[in-house]
Amino acid sequence: MIPQRPRILFVANAGPEVGGGHVMRCITLARALGERGADCAFACTPEVAALLDVFGPEIVREEATGLDPDHIADALTGVRFDAVVFDHYGLAREHHEALAKGRTTLVIDDLADRPLAANLVLDSGPGRQASDYALFTDAQLLLGPEFAPVRPEFAHVRSAALSRRTGQVRRVLVSLGLTDLGGITARVVERLRMRLSDVALDVVLGAGAPSLPGLTKVAGRDPRLTIHVDSQDMANLILTADIAIGAAGSSVWERCVLGLPSAILVLAQNQQGAAAALAEREAALVVDAGADNLDARLDRAIVRLLTDAPLRQKLSAASAAICDGLGAGRAAEAFLKLIAARDSLPHPQPPQP
Repeated sequence: MIPQRPRILFVANAGPEVGGGHVMRCITLARALGERGADCAFACTPEVAALLDVFGPEIVREEATGLDPDHIADALTGVRFDAVVFDHYGLAREHHEALAKGRTTLVIDDLADRPLAANLVLDSGPGRQASDYALFTDAQLLLGPEFAPVRPEFAHVRSAALSRRTGQVRRVLVSLGLTDLGGITARVVERLRMRLSDVALDVVLGAGAPSLPGLTKVAGRDPRLTIHVDSQDMANLILTADIAIGAAGSSVWERCVLGLPSAILVLAQNQQGAAAALAEREAALVVDAGADNLDARLDRAIVRLLTDAPLRQKLSAASAAICDGLGAGRAAEAFLKLIAARDSLPHPQPPQP
């Protein structure tokens, strides 16, 4: 019997190669679950701990010796939980089963490329369809940006943000992920600095980002540039920005909620599908960071955002229509309902002697 407050374990991947997006969206979902009567804990490696220290210090941690696929169950031996959330592209059905052992399971995914042992799958990609998962799972599906786990502060300022998406560009936001894969942030900022006049430039980075030392020096001599390290105030930064250059990961939904005209950089293969769907809906300009002519593509996107007011209005309206910022609550309610429903099913009785 599951207790009145189910204990939900989160297994979210993090590190220099995968970034911090998995942990960040799981923090948001964990808080939504907590508000609705669950107790949540994170399987904690040093990489996960570094993110929780800054963005989720109140969250309970369970020490894990590692989250690699071959040792995932052993890494959490003795940890008590009633249900589990996986946000780790390296784990598939056998790994989910080894840890969950029949408990109710939610898998957060963007790929639809491997078998999953899940009772519920959450994929917030705007182009995702149920048929994409037909070969991989028979789970209940939560598909599309209406289920994207976005922190509630974005929905709180949505009306204010949408009401100011007109006029000139006075403030530009650059947010390409806390881990700053390949030092991409410095490259983008340099392209922007060449194009901007007296426009303010806010740059968001993690404390360990490779671009941080160099950009800190640049900011010391360029008054247009402000560096925000491990920012706790992304909602306000997006609210006050007029355009953005951002990553195509889960933070894209934050910018959509606030209707910020953006060029998004595809920094990983798993981001390609969502980026293509956003481009098709004319909700963002898309730039492939792996393209040979990246600087030229960036320059074109920057110039268009800076000079084309009708384009900015179109991007703002289309992106705001995609995501309202209430997805974490919807996903939390669906998962808790499923946990309760599965707990109410008759349990197998042992054979009578």
